[in-house]
Amino acid sequence: MQVSVETISPLERKMKVVVDAARVQGEYQVRLNKAAQTVRIDGFRPGKVPLSLVQKRYGPSVMQEAVSELIRDVLFEAIAQEQLNLAGYPNVDEVEHVQGGDLNFTALFEVYPQISLVDLSSLAVVRLQAEISDADVDEMIETLRTQRATWHEVERAAANEDRLQIDFEGFVDGAAFEGGKAQGHALVLGSKSMIPGFEEALIGVKAGEDRRIAVQFPEDYQAEALRGRAAEFQIHVHKVEERQLPEMNDAFVRQFSEQGDVATFRAEVRANMERELKAGLRQAVKKAVFEALVQAHDFVVPQALVAQEVQRQRAAMAQRFGMRDVKPDMLPDELFKETAQRSVSLGLLVSEIVRAQGIQVDEDKLRAMLADIAAAYEDPQQVIDWYLKDREQRAQIEAVVLEDQVVDWLLTQVVVADQASSYRDVLQSARA
Repeated sequence: MQVSVETISPLERKMKVVVDAARVQGEYQVRLNKAAQTVRIDGFRPGKVPLSLVQKRYGPSVMQEAVSELIRDVLFEAIAQEQLNLAGYPNVDEVEHVQGGDLNFTALFEVYPQISLVDLSSLAVVRLQAEISDADVDEMIETLRTQRATWHEVERAAANEDRLQIDFEGFVDGAAFEGGKAQGHALVLGSKSMIPGFEEALIGVKAGEDRRIAVQFPEDYQAEALRGRAAEFQIHVHKVEERQLPEMNDAFVRQFSEQGDVATFRAEVRANMERELKAGLRQAVKKAVFEALVQAHDFVVPQALVAQEVQRQRAAMAQRFGMRDVKPDMLPDELFKETAQRSVSLGLLVSEIVRAQGIQVDEDKLRAMLADIAAAYEDPQQVIDWYLKDREQRAQIEAVVLEDQVVDWLLTQVVVADQASSYRDVLQSARA
């Protein structure tokens, strides 16, 4: 076997392979002998068909199969021989073979980049700090009360936070436009679910009233034809409803807690918020550290890996929005290219840190993370055991723990500036 490798670009390689005729013929002969034991030809018992007849009838297809299998086997032998670290599967091209001759083929592929970690001591990272206050707990409980609110019809003029039931139709330049009409639409004033100016123009309306309002579509509106256009909406108000929050008593608490008393409920709410805050702080600092890490390194990433990541992100978005049979033009590559590029860069950097620093999964950290996850369940130990026994689930948790350990190491290398924040801002930062 003769192998030569040509560098096309920093990561692209073109490998030419020549397999001598004797090996090709040997593979062909082995397969031909196997075929002779199984083929059925009228007038001959199975296994008794003359080899010359088998070769005459099936020789070309047997050779084609032998060549295909040989290319696969030889390709990986050549990759190992040349000590190449492939990123993605090679594309085989220029296959040349004639009966009795050598087998020639070419493989195009990318290799992983050689990454040199820079000195991280000059990098600055902001680490958010926050605690749960009584006001945070009060706000969370008010949110829960709002989620359990009931609506009651009123005869007064509509105010902010009231709910209206309306019919509406929109017009641009006097003509109705597609998607601008609805009947029996429920709209909470102040929810900002409509375009700017729409809800504000309905403050003060009463049930049975008709009102025509003038608004303007924002420049970044989803429908391109309506961006920045002035419009009018004809609106009929069916009814005005006022929100009523449930009383904060034991009956309300029993919807969330088996204890059924307000004090215990507040403690449970605070405990849940503490877990959320802990995770949010960790996510926020991880985001900051990883962003600094990516910005500090500039290297070419394999486009094969970027393409795989684009596919993964597209599938994840489709699943998130319940989309089926997603076509590329519905969610084009350009929508994911930038984030996919960054994700691949980050993954390569994290892998290099793990390799260079010899970081391995810390069993104590693994069990601590499992304990945090399981704390929200009725039987925490059962949840922990399930993660530990299921190989796939354990591997996923181990990957998160290993990533957290990389973050811990990075925090010892960079300049960290602590910054006071709030529960709400931490969670918003972590989710962004």
